[in-house]
Amino acid sequence: MNIFELPEEMLDRELFEPLIQTDQILIERIISTGQTTPEGEWYDQPRDEWVLLLQGEAQLMYEDGTSIDLKTGDYVLIPAHQKHRVSYTSSNPDCIWLAIHAALR
Repeated sequence: MNIFELPEEMLDRELFEPLIQTDQILIERIISTGQTTPEGEWYDQPRDEWVLLLQGEAQLMYEDGTSIDLKTGDYVLIPAHQKHRVSYTSSNPDCIWLAIHAALR
């Protein structure tokens, strides 16, 4: 499989594909095609998440009102329980993310 290969038919929701998963770590590919986190909803994850945007553009927003714009090649570490949401993802090109969930700090 190739990390940049997209499914023949894209769904109307984000695609989460676990690549490696154990009790200690989850490495996944995420494909976004314009989806965002619904207004008022926040991710509050029990483990740190290191995310690399391999393709596309995106914006993450934090509960404190700050945001970060990401473009191809940008990465960020989101500490466990830091509430955040995806406020923008490009659809041309689609976003391809590589995310690592683990106790990283």
